[in-house]
Amino acid sequence: MAFELPALSYSHDALEPHIDARTMEIHHGKHHAGYTKKLNAAVEGTDLAGKDIEDILKNLDMTNTAVRNNGGGYYNHNQFWTAMDPNDRGRLSGPLLEAVNAAYGSKDAFIEAFSKAAGSRFGSGWAWLCVHDGGKVEVCSTPNQDNPLMPDVGCGGTPILGLDVWEHAYYLNYQNRRPDYVTAFFNVINWNEIERRYEAATK
Repeated sequence: MAFELPALSYSHDALEPHIDARTMEIHHGKHHAGYTKKLNAAVEGTDLAGKDIEDILKNLDMTNTAVRNNGGGYYNHNQFWTAMDPNDRGRLSGPLLEAVNAAYGSKDAFIEAFSKAAGSRFGSGWAWLCVHDGGKVEVCSTPNQDNPLMPDVGCGGTPILGLDVWEHAYYLNYQNRRPDYVTAFFNVINWNEIERRYEAATK
């Protein structure tokens, strides 16, 4: 079964002023759609066809650049869109907040660490909050469309929050002001969803 571009659960302009409608249209409708189409082409007729994306990425031959780049792009963006919500976002709380406090000392220190990971990633890539065995959380970043599910990327665990810091994710609105974009992201995070992911990762 072919991979499909998931529909957004909100309109293109729903995250404004933090993320603008035109960026959302291009980012979802062109970039994510492109990764989806190219991923399907890359796995067609191979032993990867019919497997789910998590299995593909966890067992990936990292020299297979077509699947690495497009499979990563497909999965990462699936995570990204659903990590945001214009309305019912909740707040960082419960077991996830406890894990964040254990790892970083406070919510503010976690935000600082995540923002640093996003801001210091040279060129294109992603910042992540990942869950390890025992429920411990860690902030890290990966280049290009790599993600923590892939082998030997120096950033492991189960990703539960990812921020796209490719320029196509923010340049129309923020130009070269990536730190402003990172700050804005924290205004639209759907903590209800991130907490659900944390719970699933620790079962």
